[in-house]
Amino acid sequence: MVRNLVTQLEEAFLSLLLVAMTLLVFVEVVMRFGFNMGIHWAQELTLLMAAWFVLYGASYGVKVGTHIGVDVFVKLLPTKAHRFFTLLAIALCLLYCGLFLYGSWIYLSKMKMIGIELEDMPVPKWLAMSILVIGFAMLMLRFLQLGWKVITKEADGFNFSDEAEDSMAIAKELQELESKVALDNADASHKGGRS
Repeated sequence: MVRNLVTQLEEAFLSLLLVAMTLLVFVEVVMRFGFNMGIHWAQELTLLMAAWFVLYGASYGVKVGTHIGVDVFVKLLPTKAHRFFTLLAIALCLLYCGLFLYGSWIYLSKMKMIGIELEDMPVPKWLAMSILVIGFAMLMLRFLQLGWKVITKEADGFNFSDEAEDSMAIAKELQELESKVALDNADASHKGGRS
């Protein structure tokens, strides 16, 4: 119940960011090219929303398994070796996120100490850029959750999105649809020829 609510909130937040970015860019383009005037803070806000979307979305991608990865070699390994290399990859991902989290914390604490604001908006820079810490902390949490699932054998790997398999499924659906349409057309012409 709570897990579904959290997932829905995450999806709603990501959708809101995407819609807000799209609308802001649309309004900016209409204002600039239609009325020869613009919104001076639109570019900065759009870039910040894009950063929030990417960094927040990365952790959501790990959660639902939508990242693309090359795991052909690992899938060929025996189960124990597959789990070992998956846990090794997760440990490296945690190290990477930890380094960025540490660097982000230092950067944001210096921005707060200095008191710098954004260029086009009266918002403290550390506050607007706080997604650095939030995003990498959430990414670490997702990797820890995935690592626990691999250790407890609830998952066997990263569950990457398999583009080749998805493409083949779409191609098969299209082929079936074309066959059905051709069959319907043949039936229609056969019935039309009898009348």
